[in-house]
Amino acid sequence: MPIHLKANKDDYASTVLLVGDPARAEKIGEILKDSTLVNKNRGLLGYTGTYKNKKISVQTTGMGCPSAAIIVEELIQLGVKTLVRIGTCGGIGKHIKPLDIIAVVAASPFDGTTRTYLNGRPHAPFATFDILRVASDVAQQMGISVYFGGVATVDVFYNPFPDYVAKLREKGIIAVEMETSLIYYLANKNNIKTASFLLVSDVVGGGKNFTTFVSDADLAKAMEQLIQYVLETVHQC
Repeated sequence: MPIHLKANKDDYASTVLLVGDPARAEKIGEILKDSTLVNKNRGLLGYTGTYKNKKISVQTTGMGCPSAAIIVEELIQLGVKTLVRIGTCGGIGKHIKPLDIIAVVAASPFDGTTRTYLNGRPHAPFATFDILRVASDVAQQMGISVYFGGVATVDVFYNPFPDYVAKLREKGIIAVEMETSLIYYLANKNNIKTASFLLVSDVVGGGKNFTTFVSDADLAKAMEQLIQYVLETVHQC
């Protein structure tokens, strides 16, 4: 049994959805049929149930790569084969709007955790093509728009430097978030399928206001759609 996830191998499905927020894990746990709480240690809630007869788990990672690294490492110990993140991000692409959905093709590691794993070597952790291909088909089936592109994984939510967005945007990066590069790196390294689907909760570095947030109500409604979209995607994979 791992140190932080007080669970056994049979407790988790081979496919695990990763969320930063335990309340989001609870929400998905309610959607899954016959879901069971498989971990509550340290408030890192995890549930296992079924969606359209496919066994699926959801696991809280906490915020940021250091916490996510512990969870992903322990899920790998438990034999998980697919890791799919459902989260939020700050949009920085000029075409990106609040509440857009981004399917992350690759995540540039601007975080310290992934760079520690890399030991200073360059690498661009990437998603599994098969999942993204299905995600594209599901988006068409559901009639929703999804942007497929690259993001930057960062450590600092309240970045104090006003030029950091412009520097990232110059590289073609369309959003910033806090876990995907780490998840992708460990999945790539361990031959595990992976993807990350993000909802734009705020637009960073645009216009007169440096950051523009959406309302809690609008975010909750859009997150319900994102969760449904990801569940349909992993069900068809």
